[in-house]
Amino acid sequence: MRLHELYPYPEESRDRKRVGRGHASGQGGTSGKGHKGQNARSGGGRPARFEGGQMPLARRLPKRGFKNAMFRVIYQPLAVGRIAAAFEGQAEISLEDLYAKGLVRRGSLVKVLADGELKAAITVEAHRFSKSAAEKIAAAGGTAKALEG
Repeated sequence: MRLHELYPYPEESRDRKRVGRGHASGQGGTSGKGHKGQNARSGGGRPARFEGGQMPLARRLPKRGFKNAMFRVIYQPLAVGRIAAAFEGQAEISLEDLYAKGLVRRGSLVKVLADGELKAAITVEAHRFSKSAAEKIAAAGGTAKALEG
């Protein structure tokens, strides 16, 4: 006896329905699809969203606004306070340091925001800085290095 012979028992598992394999299969002739009609044809049937010919929901609803999803640039927000807390005593903070600490997802574009307190002078490297964040870093005696993103 082998592990694969233990369960399920062969008599407990139902065989796959083999349609279109002749009369002896029990699914002969029409292959269980009835006689003629859309659903009997190859590639037949209707899509899941089909609503019986009435105007589809996607076309009934109003379309508003400007959709620019294909070219949208998404930045991971990061507060100055979180940077200061995570890198206490460190003067230079690179983008790789931010990724390594897990403050932002690796490979994502980072935008530093002005939320939180900053006591020491630090040099921060990120893709973008909010105006107030750059001012806060400069006021503390540090520099904000914006990268090309």
